[in-house]
Amino acid sequence: MNKILFLLFGAFFLSSCVVMSTKKYQALIAEKDSLSVGLDDAMVKIESLEDEIARLKGDTSRINGRMADLETKLSGLDANYASLRANSSSEIKKLAADLQRREARLKEVEDILRSRDAATNALKEKLQKALLGFQQSGLAVDIRNGKVYVSLTDKLLFPSGSIVIDEKGRQALAELGKVLKTQPEINISVEGHTDNQRVVNLGQIKDNWDLSVLRATSVVRYLADDQKIESNRITATGKGEYQPIAAGNAADARSRNRRIEIVLSPKLDELYDLIKQ
Repeated sequence: MNKILFLLFGAFFLSSCVVMSTKKYQALIAEKDSLSVGLDDAMVKIESLEDEIARLKGDTSRINGRMADLETKLSGLDANYASLRANSSSEIKKLAADLQRREARLKEVEDILRSRDAATNALKEKLQKALLGFQQSGLAVDIRNGKVYVSLTDKLLFPSGSIVIDEKGRQALAELGKVLKTQPEINISVEGHTDNQRVVNLGQIKDNWDLSVLRATSVVRYLADDQKIESNRITATGKGEYQPIAAGNAADARSRNRRIEIVLSPKLDELYDLIKQ
C-alpha cells in the first residue's frame, strides 16, 4: 500500500514539473507517512468491525435458533394445555355423571330402607294385635336393628325341663303363624336361650346348648309342619346361656333368660343387588 502511495506521489511530483525544496519534500513525506498510519489503523478497525459483525451474526443465528426452539416449545405447551383443558372438561363431565349415578343409587337404597322400616313397623303392629292375649304370659314384640323380635319365655312354650311345646305355646305360635303366612318376604330365625344353671336329669340332653337347640328346633318344626310355613324361610339356632338379657342369678333374672326369640327380618335381595352394582 505504501509503494502505491509513493508512486502516485512521484507521478504527481514529476507531472507538476515544479522543483520542490527539501523542506516541502520532507513535509510531503511526513504527510504520506501519517496517511499510511491512518490507513493501517483504519484497516485494523475494519478487521475488528468485521470480526464483530461475524460474532453478531453468530449471536443472531443462535438467538434465532433459540427463538425457534422456544416457539416450538410454546406451540407444544399450547397444544398440551388445549389437550389438558379438553381432558379436564371430559373428566369433569365424567365425574359429574358418576356422582349423579351414585346419588341415584343412594336414593334407591334410602327408599328401600324406608320401605323396610315401614314394613317392619307394620309387621310389629300386626303381631302385637295378633298376640295381644299372650303378652301377660311372657310374650313381647319389639324392633331391634331393623328386625322384629318376638320373645317368648320358656314357661309360655314348654313345661319345666321339656322340649315339647305345650298347648298354650301352640296357641301363641298358631297366631304367629297366621301373620307369617301373609308375609312371604320375611325370613324367620328361631333362637333358643337358657339360663346359666347346669342341666340335670334331662336324659339325652347334655347341657344348655343342647336344650336351647332342641327347643328352637321344636318351634321350627311346629311352624313348618303344623302352620305350613315354608321351611326354606326358617332357621333354628341355639345360643345356650351365652346371650342373657338379665344379669344375676336371681329367679326372676334366670326366668327372663330362658326364652325363645323369633327374629323376623325382611329379605333384602333387592338392596344387596343394588349395592353390588
